[in-house]
Amino acid sequence: MIGGLLAALLVGSLFVSGPHRDLKERKPGADNADLGAVAYAGPPQLKGLLEKADGTPSELPGAWPRFRGKDFDGVDNAQTPLAKRWGGEGPRALWTVTLGEGYAGAAVLNGRVYVLDYDRDKHADVVRCFSSRDGKDIWRYSYPVKVKRNHGMSRTVPSVTDKYLVTLGPKCHVTCLDASTGKLLWPLDLVHEFRATIPQWYAGQCPLVEGERVILAPAGDALMIAVDCRTGKVLWKTPNPHHWKMSHSSIIPMSFKGQSMYVYCAQGGVAGVSATDGRLLWETEAWKISIATVPSPVIIDKDRIFLSGGYNSGCMMLQMKESGKAFTVEPVFKLKPDVFGATQQTPIYYKGYLYGVRPDGQMVCLDLTGKVVWSSGSEHRFGLGPFMIAKGLLYVMNDTGVLTLLEASPAGYKQLSQAKVLEGPDAWAPMALAGGRLIIRDLTKMVCLDVKG
Repeated sequence: MIGGLLAALLVGSLFVSGPHRDLKERKPGADNADLGAVAYAGPPQLKGLLEKADGTPSELPGAWPRFRGKDFDGVDNAQTPLAKRWGGEGPRALWTVTLGEGYAGAAVLNGRVYVLDYDRDKHADVVRCFSSRDGKDIWRYSYPVKVKRNHGMSRTVPSVTDKYLVTLGPKCHVTCLDASTGKLLWPLDLVHEFRATIPQWYAGQCPLVEGERVILAPAGDALMIAVDCRTGKVLWKTPNPHHWKMSHSSIIPMSFKGQSMYVYCAQGGVAGVSATDGRLLWETEAWKISIATVPSPVIIDKDRIFLSGGYNSGCMMLQMKESGKAFTVEPVFKLKPDVFGATQQTPIYYKGYLYGVRPDGQMVCLDLTGKVVWSSGSEHRFGLGPFMIAKGLLYVMNDTGVLTLLEASPAGYKQLSQAKVLEGPDAWAPMALAGGRLIIRDLTKMVCLDVKG
């Protein structure tokens, strides 16, 4: 995942529900929830309410504008020095915000932090904009939609540019807002307008904004669409001949032999779509997961695609090939889940190696031939928590809110620091790092940590 997924007092407590003291740690599938599609109750009133607050944007540097950061790779390449050791209490918490239940991570740009939240009392998705300095609300935009607890509610990361902010809600409602003011530019209901099927455990796909376009995968009567950010007009639609369904995975851009494309793991197969006109360039059913496709594709050196998942699927490397004007993909290797897989979080490709947490909870370093270079061992397990890399440092969160700092190196598992930084449970949301500030969350709290050197 989505695959996947990844956390100051709340201003205006009427807008979100408070924490629940009786919560217990949960794992996808462990509750024997109905694995069928979530029932659709008809289109909501998407034009909602914009509320201003007293927070102000900061002048702090740094950006994390979407899921997996600027380059879609889970790596922060900023020059901000980062600490390699922490004290016993861990990095200093700069601010904390209370949220509704969920796993939605943050996007950061221009001194603002954006989060898609859910208000259980108001029965509404809430797009929130905080100050990156102190976590105070700047504005909120909400629209009514009824969502029941199903491993939390919100679970996607917004995509933001200087002009536009786009979110995708639990029931596949898309909003495009002015990134500065929160003014609604247009709404879109992927179920009502494109016959999308809401995935089990709700939508986990993070929207992709490139320039003036939003790229989305309804996987209904269109596999993928491009929408004009200014007007909401659909610019192109990709056919969906095999009736593949929406997964929790997100769309990742790729360029091969001069052809720009978007790669998407649907519930049924993987496809590459022309970024120019939405043509279906290639497709394969060599990779599909029966229950839930969560991690997103990882692009390897512009000509390979690494896929991973849970539910006994393991992982696979695909090789892109060109024949005339046609494109194909062929499996290079496939590994069993006890060697490598990824139930929830997308692995990271960094300096020639892949890093990820396999289903048994161990952190693994994998080379590009499919050989395990090292694993963290049974005494170091990280569950379903998120991870990211910056300046050769690997930040890893476990389910209960313990943050571990490792060296991102094929030389071996080397732990530098560790601290309990969240109460938990379910510290699963994707991380965001901007200007030496690490933004993380558990089920009901989001925290900003100072990790500068």
